[in-house]
Amino acid sequence: MKPTGHPGLERRKYVHLDSVFPVEFRLIAPDGVRFLSGWLQGFTNNIGKGGMCLAVNNLKPELAKILKSHQAMLTLNIEMPLLGNPIPAKARVSWVREVSGEINKYLIGVSYKEINPRQNNRMMHYARAKKLFAPAALNIILILCLVLALNIFINIKLIKGNKALVDQLVKILQDSTAAKQQIKEISRDRENLQLKIQALQLRIQAAEDEKDKSQKEEAKTTKRMEELNSQIDKLTQEKTYLQDQLIALQNKENTVTEQLLRLDQRKTTLTQANFDKMYQWLAAHQNSRTGLAMSFEGDTVIADWAFIYDQALVAQAYTNFSDFERAKKILNFFEKKAKRKDKLFFNAYHVNDGSPAEYAVYSGPNIWLGIAIVQYTKKTQDKSYIPWVLEIAQGIMDLQIKDSEGGIRGGPEVTWYSTEHNLDAYAFFNMLYKITDKAQYLEAANKVLNWLVKHASDKVDLPIERGKGDSTIATNTYAWSVAAIGPGKLEEIGMSPDRILESAEQNCAVEVSFNRPEGQEVKVKGFDFASQMHADRGGVVSSEWTAQMILAFKIMADFYHQKDMMAKTRAYEKKADEYLTELSNMIISNPYPSGQGEGCLPYASCDFADTGHGWMTPKGKYTVSLSGTAYTLFAYYNYNPLALKE
Repeated sequence: MKPTGHPGLERRKYVHLDSVFPVEFRLIAPDGVRFLSGWLQGFTNNIGKGGMCLAVNNLKPELAKILKSHQAMLTLNIEMPLLGNPIPAKARVSWVREVSGEINKYLIGVSYKEINPRQNNRMMHYARAKKLFAPAALNIILILCLVLALNIFINIKLIKGNKALVDQLVKILQDSTAAKQQIKEISRDRENLQLKIQALQLRIQAAEDEKDKSQKEEAKTTKRMEELNSQIDKLTQEKTYLQDQLIALQNKENTVTEQLLRLDQRKTTLTQANFDKMYQWLAAHQNSRTGLAMSFEGDTVIADWAFIYDQALVAQAYTNFSDFERAKKILNFFEKKAKRKDKLFFNAYHVNDGSPAEYAVYSGPNIWLGIAIVQYTKKTQDKSYIPWVLEIAQGIMDLQIKDSEGGIRGGPEVTWYSTEHNLDAYAFFNMLYKITDKAQYLEAANKVLNWLVKHASDKVDLPIERGKGDSTIATNTYAWSVAAIGPGKLEEIGMSPDRILESAEQNCAVEVSFNRPEGQEVKVKGFDFASQMHADRGGVVSSEWTAQMILAFKIMADFYHQKDMMAKTRAYEKKADEYLTELSNMIISNPYPSGQGEGCLPYASCDFADTGHGWMTPKGKYTVSLSGTAYTLFAYYNYNPLALKE
């Protein structure tokens, strides 16, 4: 900036800025040693290669007098966007002008005495670029606004389409249920008519027999013959009437059956479309920075939490759909970024930054993470995670070593034993043995199995207990015993898989009313978290645990199909289909912005309900559940996460 003592400078030597940047400055004596003021605040007005113009508010008159008399220099800290730390400089005062109409407001022209040339160049480049590209930036903003508006429009259409898809499925399910109920009623009426017709036929036959006998006996009067003929005519007419009713019922049954077939065909198409959308919801739910996914979107208290059990499920969903990059994002987070305690991980982490959210360390969730790694390794043949999964396995085996009976405690710092965790461990160690061929894992699995036989099934009237010395019924232990141990092995060790699932149905199957977001109330049959007869709250359907039971029924159907026992195969297939249809009534269109209206499931049929196992269902009437959605996908596609596919 050219020192002229007047603000009328050569305009081509500086750039006028549309926005201002803060500059800290203070006055120093010409000798450069003594400070004449504390730090003051100014703002850039114009900026040039050799100096700048500062706008200063509330400058004390005595300081303005010093500046006007050129009895001071300035030391500057220039704050420029995108340049990191402030740029230091020293400058001489070229001119000072008081702004008319403003009290103690001054414009001060300064020329640099000392400034880093490189930083000065960067500052000038920024100033020129800002001046040059301001119109272009405005155009870009307008274009971005148009793109954003278009994107919002497309999203709105997408949300409407996804919501309509869910609504259509629910309507088809309700119509199908109504048609099935109508067929049942028709069938019952048909059977009643057939019984009546059979009874009439017997009466007609009896009358005809008596008539034949009377004709042979001369003692019988003509009057009795007339009575018998009249009775036979009336009974025959009534039979004809009932037969006409039966034909009408059969025609109605055929019509409703055809309607049901059309509904079932439509239901199959809509179910497939909705389950595809459910997977898309799982994919869209992943945080791009950490790779984690929210466990319970909608619960304001834990909305940002990612429980590692849920992450293990969604990683398996990605793997099963060959979406390997998404699966790796989750696994990479836990291998490289997640804080842990010794060899094991905390229960939950924050989705956005990956910091621990719940500092408890439990065995089961860590085992499930190990299972997810093994499933990924088996399907991809990528063995890069093997050293890490063996660390997790060693952490669990360290707990097993401390138990003389070979059981796995709930965690390093707890004393209780969970059947659920030991079922997980049995499956995990068996998987590790299959992919490593190391006998130590088979030995560990056998120890766990012995513990399960001794402590999880030692009650005559209770096929599976919740834990060591704990006779509480937990539905998932019934389903997971079939999924983890397998029907054949269960029979081998004296635990009947049929009785296990029968007991689960007898104790935990419930029918509840579920209020859908659009206001419709539907009936849903599913499985409670515990024995509902002992719960004061009444029945609650768990989406995840119902899906686990559906998968257990499918496993049993496959088991009996291999044994060519088709009656049992069809019975279990029917149970699986019926409960999956019922559970589909709980599919909702995601109500939150990230979900784009795609289908997913709430954790349970009602919020903030006591599960009976020490925790409540999430808050929020339509809090969506990662585990419930993932496990329902597993049930639909018949994927058992607790066993390696051969």
